[in-house]
Amino acid sequence: MELLEIGRIVRSHGLAGRMKVLSYLEAHDVLRTLAEVFVGPSVQRAVAFPLDAVRSGKGFFIMKLRGIEDTDAAAKLVESYAWMPLASMKKLPEGEYYWREIIGLKVVTEDDQVLGRIESVFPTGSNDVYVCRGGEREILLPAIGEVVRKVDTAGRIMVVRLPEGL
Repeated sequence: MELLEIGRIVRSHGLAGRMKVLSYLEAHDVLRTLAEVFVGPSVQRAVAFPLDAVRSGKGFFIMKLRGIEDTDAAAKLVESYAWMPLASMKKLPEGEYYWREIIGLKVVTEDDQVLGRIESVFPTGSNDVYVCRGGEREILLPAIGEVVRKVDTAGRIMVVRLPEGL
């Protein structure tokens, strides 16, 4: 089963074993549909826990896992990571992509000049920005239709039209 990292446990929360998780999710609605969450120091050592309850906040969520019944048990999981089954992620509309689908794509211009690969993505107020690195060169590409001309996740390539000045 393929897992998607969704956050890092930062502290226990209350006395009943709840935990505060720094969220890596853009939207928390998927959390309400999960039956279980995987927790551990690495994905290889993650253990499945039934998810008893979850509550969302801005940039975090509070989760209660079955079997973690008090503050001491929750404290032992602080600094661990949380994962969910990738299959639980909803299908996005045509032309929208999860960051995990974008990171690693080879980036070429419309005239087949290789620019590098997408190393990371970060959000801004209006659109995401793709960080493309090729050798010593780093290019920040706004994720807008005028720049990103084609995304082929199966072929692992992104075709771009560079704005003036890049």
